[in-house]
Amino acid sequence: MQQDLFGICPYVTAQKLLTGKWTLLILHHLSEKTMRFNELKKVLPDLTQSTLTKQLRMMEKNGLIIRTVYNQIPPKVEYSLSPLGKHFKPVLDALEIWGEEYIEYLKSNKG
Repeated sequence: MQQDLFGICPYVTAQKLLTGKWTLLILHHLSEKTMRFNELKKVLPDLTQSTLTKQLRMMEKNGLIIRTVYNQIPPKVEYSLSPLGKHFKPVLDALEIWGEEYIEYLKSNKG
C-alpha cells in the first residue's frame, strides 16, 4: 500500500491542489484582479454554478484564495488570491508561455 505523499512530496502536493478541472483558469483570472462570483461565471461560461462554488470552496480551504464577505444588502462577496495564491503567479505565467509554445508546436505539426 502506497503512503499518501500529500504534504511530503512537492509534486504530489501541487497535483492534489490543482486537480480541479477549472482550478488553473480560476487562479489565472483571480491573478489579474479581485472578482465576484458572477464575474467569474461570466468569464468561464462553460462552468456550472455548482462546480464554480465547489472549486472556490476547495481553493479557499486549501489557502489559495480569500473569500471576502461584505456586510451589506444585497450581500457582496469577492474572491482574490491569498498571499500563498499570489506566489503561484510565476507558475501561471510559465504555464501560459509553455501553452503558447505547445500551440505553435501543434500548428507546425499539423498535416
